[in-house]
Amino acid sequence: MAGTQELMDDVMGLVSVHGRAVLIAMIDPRSDDLQFLHVSAPSPALEVVAPAAARTRIDSLFTAAQDEGMKSFRVKYWQHSAVAHPIPAYHRTADEDRLSYRAKLSS
Repeated sequence: MAGTQELMDDVMGLVSVHGRAVLIAMIDPRSDDLQFLHVSAPSPALEVVAPAAARTRIDSLFTAAQDEGMKSFRVKYWQHSAVAHPIPAYHRTADEDRLSYRAKLSS
């Protein structure tokens, strides 16, 4: 779980510990929605892109991935690039809400 103001270098430092693909979660401050970003492990098969600027915040990676559908990126201490792609939020429709089972609380 990442805060919107956290630096991308710091978040990716924690990602590096796992050595494989991860999900990063963040609460969108505008909508209060829980957002997920799937981040691949850095891979030599990917084109090496320039590292993100030193003070880049993690919310900018979420925004770029949402705008582009996926985003190749690299942080300063990674030799290879990785790919981030958003997992769309699920919003129930009014029909799904109406038809779903919810236990009724008795007064």
